[in-house]
Amino acid sequence: MPLLLPEDTAYALPKMHKVRQEIPASKLDDLAGAIRQQMAKPEILAKIKPGARVAVGVGSRGLKNLPNIVKTVVECIAEAGGKPFVLSAMGSHGGGREDGQREVLAGYGITEETMGLPIVTKIDSTLIGKTKSRGVDVWFDNVALEADLVVPINRVKLHTHFTGPVQSGLHKMLTIGFGNHIGCTTYHESDFKFFGTTMTEAAEIVMQRANIGFGVAVVENAYDETYLVEAITGDKMFEREAALLKISNENYPRLMLEDVDILIVQEIGKNISGTGADPHVIGKSFVISEFPLPTPIIDRMVLLDCTEKTHGNLIGMGIFDVITKKVFDRLDCESTYANGIAAKSPEECKIPIIAASEEEAVRIAVKLLKPGADKRNLKIAKIKNTLELDEIEVSDALLDYVKAHEQLKLNEL
Repeated sequence: MPLLLPEDTAYALPKMHKVRQEIPASKLDDLAGAIRQQMAKPEILAKIKPGARVAVGVGSRGLKNLPNIVKTVVECIAEAGGKPFVLSAMGSHGGGREDGQREVLAGYGITEETMGLPIVTKIDSTLIGKTKSRGVDVWFDNVALEADLVVPINRVKLHTHFTGPVQSGLHKMLTIGFGNHIGCTTYHESDFKFFGTTMTEAAEIVMQRANIGFGVAVVENAYDETYLVEAITGDKMFEREAALLKISNENYPRLMLEDVDILIVQEIGKNISGTGADPHVIGKSFVISEFPLPTPIIDRMVLLDCTEKTHGNLIGMGIFDVITKKVFDRLDCESTYANGIAAKSPEECKIPIIAASEEEAVRIAVKLLKPGADKRNLKIAKIKNTLELDEIEVSDALLDYVKAHEQLKLNEL
């Protein structure tokens, strides 16, 4: 059955123009020096007692300079008299298995050889309490409970499935990361509408039961380069993480358009966003109703491909209206569905309309536009993915907007 009628192909699609988005790109020039400066703060050094066993929590999020950050932090702890070791803090990632989590860390360059100290990936946890508001069980890693000091290292940024004053960062690592598979599963069984509150209440219980001396928070710029690092004592962690989230938002990648008929996305993938495409960039989500950053109004979306590193996990494709057969052929149902079930978001796994080619996909999207759409002045934008946004493409109908915008520059010879 043909998806398009003769009249659907009788008009020419608009010419596309390359446009450069001038996104803030400030980063730390001396990363190790910045970390050492933070670790030398009196309130941080006071937490490290001579001979103390210090569990340094490292997760499964691929920070740009993660090996250098971890290496410098553990060196500083050792120089202060502590006995650091790396402890996996990644919830159910790596299959929730010891060997799987060790493989994840090794993939990021975190090994006993590169770090010069033990890497521990034990996954046993202890039930240490229940959250006040909704009675959710709080689990915490046994090795971390027995350590003299626990130091989480994590990136602070927006989360793709819940909102709140703190989202993805130190609090999330203390609860979900150190909760291991059972803790991660328990939190995800709770209602995502209250997830921010559940997480902060759980973190309070963790801090009462474990010696969370301090954490090392990392903020990255829109290009995933390290923008700042900050060592934060446990008693200041909520206040400072909330402030750092606002700083992260100021450096977040953005699509600087206001109104788009059709957005074409070249690729999605788990290495780009936990939901394949970052909802805070495109302003579309099945679970988030309010976005803290400006996002464009988009009528229809087309997906052309996925990244190699996502290994067929196409969670997030359900937010699109049309995909190409190339995307469908690369779908690994098992990994995609496992992700969607664990996140309680089957909508993100749904298969959109499948088109034979990019042109057919775009023309189908045109047919799906709201009534009254002007086919002679289609506002179409194309991006590589929701992370690499420095160069985009726009159709003729968006050129006037581009020329009037201070951070958009026509990038054609």
